[in-house]
Amino acid sequence: MANSEPVQTAAAPAAIGPYSQAIKNGGVVFLSGQIPLNPETMELVEGGIEAQTQQVFKNLSAVCEAAGGKLQDAVKLTIYITDLANFAVVNEIMAEQFVQPFPARATIQVSALPKAAEVEIDAILVI
Repeated sequence: MANSEPVQTAAAPAAIGPYSQAIKNGGVVFLSGQIPLNPETMELVEGGIEAQTQQVFKNLSAVCEAAGGKLQDAVKLTIYITDLANFAVVNEIMAEQFVQPFPARATIQVSALPKAAEVEIDAILVI
């Protein structure tokens, strides 16, 4: 991983496994998936998919800032949700986070996420 540096911030949840919150290589930042953990308590936020999605974007934003960028610098997102019935809610919250041009994106329904989260999002930034 020549020229790669880890990105770490206390403003986002600590990694719950052997990975970095993000890896920066030149002007490209690869953000690990964020789930809706409160960084202070490391517990899932309450309030269902809406509150969880908002917390995920807060966590991603904190890591983006620690890397020297901002969420709007995202060029690619991958969204993992446990129920595609929540697709419209996640879309609505994502639309509040970005202005055009929106990042490229994939949304995938998964059977389960860590800590029984309903949503996880990872991102690639160019800063």
